[in-house]
Formats: sequence, C-alpha cells, structure tokens
Amino acid sequence: MGTTKEHLVNAIGLAERITGKKETLPVLSCILLEASDSTLVIRATNLEAGIDVIVPATIQDKGTVAVPAGVISQTIRSIAGDMITLKGSDGNLSVESRGSKNLIKAIPHEEFPSLPVSNEKQGFILSRERFLAGLSAVIYAASPSMIRPELGSVYVLIDSGNITVVATDSFRLAEKTVKGVTKKESGELLIPLKHAQELLFILERLNTEDITIVAEEAQISVSGAGVRFVSRVVDAQFPNYKEIVPKTYTTEATVLKNDFLEILRKARVFSGNDSQVGFHVYPKRKIFSATARSSEIGEMSDVLDAAVSGEDIDINFHIGYLADCLSSIQSDSIQLGFSGAGRPLVIRGASDASFMYLVMPLNR
Repeated sequence: MGTTKEHLVNAIGLAERITGKKETLPVLSCILLEASDSTLVIRATNLEAGIDVIVPATIQDKGTVAVPAGVISQTIRSIAGDMITLKGSDGNLSVESRGSKNLIKAIPHEEFPSLPVSNEKQGFILSRERFLAGLSAVIYAASPSMIRPELGSVYVLIDSGNITVVATDSFRLAEKTVKGVTKKESGELLIPLKHAQELLFILERLNTEDITIVAEEAQISVSGAGVRFVSRVVDAQFPNYKEIVPKTYTTEATVLKNDFLEILRKARVFSGNDSQVGFHVYPKRKIFSATARSSEIGEMSDVLDAAVSGEDIDINFHIGYLADCLSSIQSDSIQLGFSGAGRPLVIRGASDASFMYLVMPLNR
C-alpha cells in the first residue's frame, strides 16, 4: 500500500502518545497498522485510552501488522521522499521510499486489544474549537494526583445545549461554559487528567470544524476527521462546587489584566521560594496594592490602578495559582471578587461571563 509521508507522520504522531509506556505487555508499546479494502487504520491503546486514525492510502493487499511505535515513528520521520510504500514481509513490515529501504520487526498482532465500539447516533455534535477552548481553559486546575480520582479528572457537563467544563484540585477551581451543542439532552462524565491532556493534544491537531462526543457508562469517545479517541471515565462524584462559590462579595476590584500580570511577575521575583503575594485593598482610600518579600531578595510594594469598592481587606495568595487562569480570560480587564479574610477570591473577565476562576487564600 502507498501513502504520503505527511499523512503517516500526522497519524503516527497522534497514535504514539496513546501507546503504553513501560508495559509488561510489549504489544501495548506498538502501533497496529490495519489495511482493509479501501482504508489504512493506525491504532494504539494503553488499555485505559485508545485511538484509531484513518489514513488515506492506495491499498493493494489487505493485512495487519503491529510494530514498535518508536521505531516506525523515527523511520517515517527520517525518510526524505514524499511517497511511502508499506508492505508485509514474512510477518514483518517493509517501509520503502525513494532511495530508502527499511525492515521493521513486527510483534504478533493477535494479542493487540480491540477498541470498544461507540454508538455515534447517541452522540452530541459540537464545534471542535469551542470544546478545545473549554478544555484548555480549565485543565491546569485539575490535581496531578489520582488519590482522589474526582480531583484528578476534568468534569464535563452537557446540559441544555451547553457544555460546562470544570477542574479543581481543592485549592483552586476553573469553570468554562461553551455554547452550541446539538441535542438538548444532558449527560456528565469525569475524564482522568492524563487522558484529558491526550485529548487536548489530539483536538489541537484535528482538521475539522465539528466533533462528535459519545458519553457512555464507562467511556467517552471523541471523533472527527477520521480520528476516534476513546478513554475510560472515572466512576466518582465530582464535588458540588456551586456551594463554595460566593454569592456576594465584601470587596470588589476591577484591574487591567496586563497590569495584574506584570505585578504577579514582579512579585514572583521578590517572593523567592515562598511564591506568595499580599493584596491590600482599601476602597475608602481608593488603594489597591500588592506586596511580596523574602529574606534572600528583599521586598516590593506596588499600587495598581483599579476601581475598588466595599470593605478593607488584607489577604495572601499563591502567585502561580493566580497567574494560571489569566490566559483563559479573553477580556482586557478582570474583576476580582473578595469574600472576606480566609475565604475564596473569584476572578472573571470583565466582559466574559463564560469563565469563572476561584482560588483559596493562604494562611500567612
């Protein structure tokens, strides 16, 4: 069978991420190539997630072969020619192009797990770009640990034509709502963080406007442009986070996002390993200042231009937790809603109701 280098590099690049690493089953570190009458399918799985990629190809003979992902990836990338011919050769894989001949030792493909089938008719169709925006706006707030699986996952709620994507590690929480889902049905699921990261990588590289999401009891399937990604979902209850979002604020401030970002950058330098910044908001005196200090570096105190109202407050935060959310806010100005000492701060874009970020203060 013949196909182009570009198609193979793209397909193998997606599949290679999903292969098993340090697996006891050698076949899981392989990529399966399956040639049928009219298509070449490249498949990979680590048993928790899997991917199928359809590659445009001219097929002469049907066949299936499993080869180590790293070997075929390096081989294809190093080939200079545009057109590549793949052939089964005594159970191995021959890869040929202009002036290049390679034989890759195959692993018995009979052990290769099949991917679970999804019922596309039960799926929701939505904009790839919007779902990508939702996922990337919150994914950094999930916990890297699966000790509490609900915190080590990204929560997806489909309801009334909208998708709400939420992540929290219990110190901060990010929520993004995106519109434009076909079907008014509802569904919810928890995607483990590492699979959500793989899905993000895939969505960024799909050349399609719309994707189909099928949420079933134990899995999620996302497909579009000849690619289907399947992941297990977490069987746990996501926290009822609406209960901790303050309904009213004791102190409010509106600042330019870039001014806020610059202050955090400076505070990061002066706080040293501490990574703490103090906010001092005194509305009656129209003051909003930020302070940071460390015994090794020194100290800073800067006043921000801000519109402030409410009660006076002095409160400390982890700088990284504040900075993480800013790239997800599209507005030039941000609104900070303080709900009192020891209580969460809510950050929103001044003209963007679709995103909300909540962060807990530090006890200094």
